[in-house]
Amino acid sequence: MPKKSPAPTPATRRERSLEKTFEPASFEARWYGIWEREGRFQPAGDPEAPTFVMVIPPPNVTGRLHIGHAFGRTLEDILARWKRMRGHRTLWVPGTDHAGIATQMVVERELAKEGLDRRALGREAFIERVWTWKKQQGNVILDQLRRLGCSVDWSRLRFTLDPELSEAVRTAFVRLYADGLIYQGFRVVNWCPRCGTAVSDLEVEREDTEGTIWKIRYDVPGVSSGAVVATTRPETMLGDTALAIHPEDPKTAKLRGKTAVLPIVGRTLPVIEDPVLVDKEFGTGVVKVTPAHDANDFASGQRHGLETVVVIGPDARMTDAAGEEFAGLDRFEARKKVLARLQAEGRVVSAEPHVLALGKCQRCGTVIEPYLSKQWFVKIAPLAEPAIAAVERGDVRFVPEMWTKNYFGWMREIHDWCISRQLWWGHRIPAFTCANGHVTVSEVDPTACATCGNEELAQDPDVLDTWFSSQLWPFSVFGWPKETADLKAFYPTSTLVTAWDILFFWVARMIMAGLHFTGKAPFTDVHIHGLVRDEHGQKMSKTKGNVIDPLEAIDEFGADAVRFALAIFASPGANIPLARSRIRDYRAFATKLWNAARFTIAQLDGGPKAESLEGRALRLPERWILSRLHGTATEVNRQLEAFRFDEAAQALYAFLWHELCDGYLEMSKPVLSGREGTDEDRETVRAVLDETLRDALALLHPFMPFVTEEIWEKLTDAPGTLIVAKYPLGRADRRDKDAEKAISALRAVVTRVRNFRSERAAGPTEPVELRIDPKSPEAAVISRLEDLSALLTAMGRLSALSFSSEARGGVQDVVEGVAMEMSFPKKAAGADKVAISRKLADVDEEISSVGAKLRNSQFLEKAPPEIVEKMRRRLLELEERRAAL
Repeated sequence: MPKKSPAPTPATRRERSLEKTFEPASFEARWYGIWEREGRFQPAGDPEAPTFVMVIPPPNVTGRLHIGHAFGRTLEDILARWKRMRGHRTLWVPGTDHAGIATQMVVERELAKEGLDRRALGREAFIERVWTWKKQQGNVILDQLRRLGCSVDWSRLRFTLDPELSEAVRTAFVRLYADGLIYQGFRVVNWCPRCGTAVSDLEVEREDTEGTIWKIRYDVPGVSSGAVVATTRPETMLGDTALAIHPEDPKTAKLRGKTAVLPIVGRTLPVIEDPVLVDKEFGTGVVKVTPAHDANDFASGQRHGLETVVVIGPDARMTDAAGEEFAGLDRFEARKKVLARLQAEGRVVSAEPHVLALGKCQRCGTVIEPYLSKQWFVKIAPLAEPAIAAVERGDVRFVPEMWTKNYFGWMREIHDWCISRQLWWGHRIPAFTCANGHVTVSEVDPTACATCGNEELAQDPDVLDTWFSSQLWPFSVFGWPKETADLKAFYPTSTLVTAWDILFFWVARMIMAGLHFTGKAPFTDVHIHGLVRDEHGQKMSKTKGNVIDPLEAIDEFGADAVRFALAIFASPGANIPLARSRIRDYRAFATKLWNAARFTIAQLDGGPKAESLEGRALRLPERWILSRLHGTATEVNRQLEAFRFDEAAQALYAFLWHELCDGYLEMSKPVLSGREGTDEDRETVRAVLDETLRDALALLHPFMPFVTEEIWEKLTDAPGTLIVAKYPLGRADRRDKDAEKAISALRAVVTRVRNFRSERAAGPTEPVELRIDPKSPEAAVISRLEDLSALLTAMGRLSALSFSSEARGGVQDVVEGVAMEMSFPKKAAGADKVAISRKLADVDEEISSVGAKLRNSQFLEKAPPEIVEKMRRRLLELEERRAAL
């Protein structure tokens, strides 16, 4: 017989016990501090062990942790902690992005409060102010990542404007320029008049807006009906330099070879044939061409050699080229005046309501203006080809796989990338122009022109698009372009986790840059997740009042509950419907685990780990819980390998709540209390509880690191070691189908007995007589249930249990192939009938009420569909309840 552990001293018992109430705020910060101080987040272990490396999608330095950040970072941390426990040398690199336009706007607002303007301050003084702001406020989001539990290696913290990363950016620019892949030229770009800069497509938010589409008649000499064009922006017609038709459209054949006259201005416009610009099946078949104010028109103008006339300036006011009547007017005021002129001349054929996707600046909400300006561009096609091939070869894999098709579609239609921004905060473009107009691009500031030797040099005032530095992130964080030890050890990285909305703006560019500059794809797997929405699938916004602030949720429910809620809803590629009530549910889950751990630790008497299970004779319940533990371990590892965080979380939830807490703990109590079994049985149960809880904590740790580490400390007397404990993989020799089938049948029978009481409005302790038929469909399991008679009687609170084929007039049922009959003792039968009659009357009354509503046509027409569906489900439930009664 195994030796019983010595009774602990009272001090030891207190030290190892958990507080009665689960309060995550009492230990979360403490554990994070311990992990960080002990270097647990740094890559460690056998140098020959496999590595697992991620770089964090760098949040803006101006940022505050929002629910989208919390979602992505939770998934990354689950992977990092899981791989660390699997024995990989795990490195997760943190950092922030300088966020050019966002940061500049924040500091400009601060200056405005002081009555200052950046232009009056000057470039150098302004940049100094931004650095001061960054030092004071720029690390807020990093501390918030700590609160979430992110196990990033803080010793490798990076910022996109760090000297080393700035060197990488400059090197990349110079090399691309030398390769002929960077050029300067005029193109139509997204322009924010308020911010005074070009912005990327990602920084333009499209809103469906009620507008108007006007059809306007242009005179065409020789064509009596003229040409009718449709436009939503009449003010831009002042910059028209052509009309376009489709060469194969019979409707507009009469215009072929003609010239038109631009209303108001009187300029002669050629009628060009352009099958790319014109859809002959859409609209009037005639398109106005304004090369300076529309990207598609600009491309057409390039194909046909058209003049460009800029009629809207960078301040969104009409230029002198728009004519004296309109010059200086705001673009929308000009629209009214242009329409008034056209109407006076009888040229407005129609004006119809039209919904258009109006682009607004993400930062300030100003309507974006397509604007022709001189910018720096990257030629993308030569970079895109190798990036497409890398995915085709399988060097880079997208999960879910459906995003591969999207990637190919976008990459094969990709356009040159505008990389210059008219800002002061950021990586300044390393291009220097001499007095003779020659451009020198250099990795160090030149003292003379490389072409003519002139020493009068001026650096380009623009800075690079933030995405230019971000595309280098997977290797610049390791010291590239230098051949550092970190670059050799940790690049390429393993996995990138990011949302689908930056697949093209960031992920694709990282693949292109990685291949071009290092010859290697920057990562192997890209897990694309959805966006977090509210419980109704709507975008969260302060206006709607449906925003969930993760920091507030952590304060209320704990970081573990927030993390688990996000993980369990992380269906691949789908948006995440999240409600505060669901986070509250997983706070309850953590509390359930806490209470189960308190019970287990108390049963272990605060002593050392129970002796090994090897060689012990195990009863069916112990064989069952160990089988389910190792089955769960196998499943969780399999799902994490496939990035199915939701399935892994569901498996853990089901095991811990339903099988360990509601199952085995209940089964163990008769033995632990001494009502059943021997001393040896009790020691075996204690050993099984110990091993099961240890492995369960390890399995759950990547998802809920704080509560599991707190319990682990009390269970093992090894504080702070769960984070580096071995992750359970699941042992095949622990799987026991016979035990699983037997205990599953036992639990199904117990559940049916409890439901029998509920159906008859009997109390949970009301005694029930149970008969099990030995001739059940699953006869093989009956002998197992006979072995478990004492446990079945206790769990089902039975007054009598028999195994017989003789019916006795009770309620019969079959669950999991076990034929059974239930009844109350005769003494309770009269009371039972009264209670049933009372309950039946209540159910009949509610059926009548619900049925009346569902027969009411006005209710069906006016009520929201989800309410009607809920009523129908309720009616079905009531009818099933009535049948049972």
